[in-house]
Amino acid sequence: MDAHDGKPTGITHQDSHGRRSAGVRLMLMMLGLLGFTQVAAQTPPTFSPSANPVSDVVREMLARQATNLTRSAELMPPEKYGFSPTPAQMTFGQLIVHIIQTNTALCSAASGLPAAMLPDQFKQLSATDTKEALTLKLRQSFDDCKDKLSKIQDASLAAEALVFGQRTGMSSGAALVTITADWADHYSTAATYLRLNGILPPTAQPPR
Repeated sequence: MDAHDGKPTGITHQDSHGRRSAGVRLMLMMLGLLGFTQVAAQTPPTFSPSANPVSDVVREMLARQATNLTRSAELMPPEKYGFSPTPAQMTFGQLIVHIIQTNTALCSAASGLPAAMLPDQFKQLSATDTKEALTLKLRQSFDDCKDKLSKIQDASLAAEALVFGQRTGMSSGAALVTITADWADHYSTAATYLRLNGILPPTAQPPR
């Protein structure tokens, strides 16, 4: 579900992936062991075993990306919701609609719970709606994801995912991995659009 063409340009690592992730910390620790950095001399984070390691880390990612993407929608001025870098790419408003739709479909698919919208409501979402309306629906879609994913356990991820009651041929685990990849992709795109309009993305903003 790519929301842009090719690779975004002019963005920082933080723009693409938010704050330093556990994966980056692990990579730096490995480099430290090889003598490239001093990270190995630091105290490593405490490891806490989890009965649901996959769904727990997705819930952590959701909390971070919900903030990044909702804040991105708030930062973009209303008159820029029709902006796109090239005619072939989504406008910013279309990107927000796309995020709402993927959140609605994939969080439902991953959790096995009914979608928050009926199919007709899903199709009626429009990029020409006001910034206020789209931002509200975006926030609601993330609240819905948080509610649905809070109930997931790793043991249920092998079940087939359904979207609006229809079989998909993919597992709930695949839907969960797909939505996390989408959040990263969507924030990378949103950060690029903001920067092209002279606005610092949320993860590049100075501390408030």
